[in-house]
Amino acid sequence: MERKKKAGVAILISDKTDFQKRTIKRDPEGHFIILKGRIHQEDINIVNIYAPNIGASKYTKKILEDFKKDMDSNINIVGDFNTPLSKMDRSSKQNINKDIVALNNTLDEMGFTDIYRTLHPKEAKYTFFSNVHGTFSKIDHMIGHKTSLNNFKKIEIIPSIFSDHKGLKRETNPKGKNPKHSKSWTLNSMLLNNEWVKNDIREAIK
Repeated sequence: MERKKKAGVAILISDKTDFQKRTIKRDPEGHFIILKGRIHQEDINIVNIYAPNIGASKYTKKILEDFKKDMDSNINIVGDFNTPLSKMDRSSKQNINKDIVALNNTLDEMGFTDIYRTLHPKEAKYTFFSNVHGTFSKIDHMIGHKTSLNNFKKIEIIPSIFSDHKGLKRETNPKGKNPKHSKSWTLNSMLLNNEWVKNDIREAIK
C-alpha cells in the first residue's frame, strides 16, 4: 500500500516564556494552526500555515478569508505557503500568476504585508531549492500587520539542519520597552522603498 505524505504544523513556545494560552484552532489534516494568547502581558495571535503543493496560493487566501475575524494587528502569520509572493522571491525572476496576485490583494486589503520583503525590498535570498526545477525560491513567509511595522526590529533568513527549507528569524521591539525612544517616533526609512507606503503618504498629504 502506498504511503501518503502527511502535513503537520506546530507552534513551539519556550517554557521560560510568560505565555498564557487562550484559544487554539487546528486543521484536522494538519495544514494550519491558530493560537491566541498573551506573552509578557501582550496579546498575540499566531497562525502557522503549511499550504498544499497544488493550489497553494488559493488555499492560503481561503484560510485568511475564513478566519478573518481572528486576524488583527497582533497577528503573526508564518509558515510554508508553497508560494513565492513576488517576482523577487524566485531565482528565475518569473512573473507571479493571477492566483498569487489575488492572494497579495487579499493580504493588502486586510492590512497585512510580507515582513521580510518590506524590510529587504531589493534583497534576493531564498528559503528553498527545488531539485526538480533547479531553482531557488522564498516560499516560507512571515506576515505582519502594516500598523505594527515599527515593532519589527530585524528579520533574516537562517540555515536549518532539520529541514530542506531555511528558516526565518525575526526580532521585535517589545511595546513600551524602548528606553531610547520612549517618547518619540522614528520613521524606518526602509519602508519608503515600498510602493504602498509611498501611496499612503501621498493620500495623507493631499
